[in-house]
Amino acid sequence: MTIYDCKKHGQCRCRRKRLCLRFLKAIIAFILLVLLIILIVWLVLRPTKPKFYLSDATVISFNLTSTSSPTCLLSSSIQVSITSRNPNDRIGVRYDKLDVFATYRYQQITLSTALPPTYQGHNDITTWSPFVYGPSVPLPPYLSNALVQDENAGALMIHVKIDGRLRWKVGTWTSGHYHIHVRCPAILSVNGGWSSVRFMRVTTCNVDIDI
Repeated sequence: MTIYDCKKHGQCRCRRKRLCLRFLKAIIAFILLVLLIILIVWLVLRPTKPKFYLSDATVISFNLTSTSSPTCLLSSSIQVSITSRNPNDRIGVRYDKLDVFATYRYQQITLSTALPPTYQGHNDITTWSPFVYGPSVPLPPYLSNALVQDENAGALMIHVKIDGRLRWKVGTWTSGHYHIHVRCPAILSVNGGWSSVRFMRVTTCNVDIDI
């Protein structure tokens, strides 16, 4: 190989390196541009989680068997009114699955009731009024004793919970599924015993959304 050939070969290698560097820089610039666009879109359209309110809990029945028996049974029937508001100006919310139930001191005391799939547009408000039933739910002794103590005190607190899945909608684009967890405290008056349980006031619910 002559000196001229070596120089020519070296020039070719340098040219290829320059082309590779330019190509690499172009790819990096493109990736940064895409990331910048995604960041701008996220900052502009960043979704705010929906707001939920428990506006009523009509207790149709709430009966506890004698605490002297080995296993106490709680039978309940409650109609709840839950209002949701979508605070986003440019993002819709598609509720694909929502299940509502009641708990007392972290134990579920009713069966889950499915709410119908719902689309909530920008700044829309939706109200559901489902019934939740707890037919003869067994309670451990410490829970039945706590219920009796609450009855004697004249008030008890249960939580109305919603678990489900939602998707965000922007124009024709719809996101993947997110899990939504809603927890609404319901303060009930029992001044007249279990036969006259009454809902006391509207409460704001805690809402968590995760992947």
